[in-house]
Amino acid sequence: MLEPEITVEAFAEQRRQDKAPLLLDVREPWEFNTASLPGSLLMPMGEVPSRAHQELDPDQSIVVLCHHGMRSLSVTMWLRNQGFEHVQSLAGGIDRWSRVIDPQIPLY
Repeated sequence: MLEPEITVEAFAEQRRQDKAPLLLDVREPWEFNTASLPGSLLMPMGEVPSRAHQELDPDQSIVVLCHHGMRSLSVTMWLRNQGFEHVQSLAGGIDRWSRVIDPQIPLY
């Protein structure tokens, strides 16, 4: 099984591929509206249990994103326990992405 976390550098490389993973953003709507990555799917952490099996493909590669990486790691582990084997948490979250990969993404 994949490591539970993926670095922002490794994910940036994956995003350039044809078969890029789904980016699942588990932050709250106000956070998403403040700073988000193009192409991400907003599914606040509290909604994941009721939406995951209807909206996510358990065979698809998924990278879970939050602010600093704690909520996303929790959701990653929950999804893995539900049979989603190709899920990783973005280490450091959107904060690290903004600091290392894309400074155009606002910090908050």
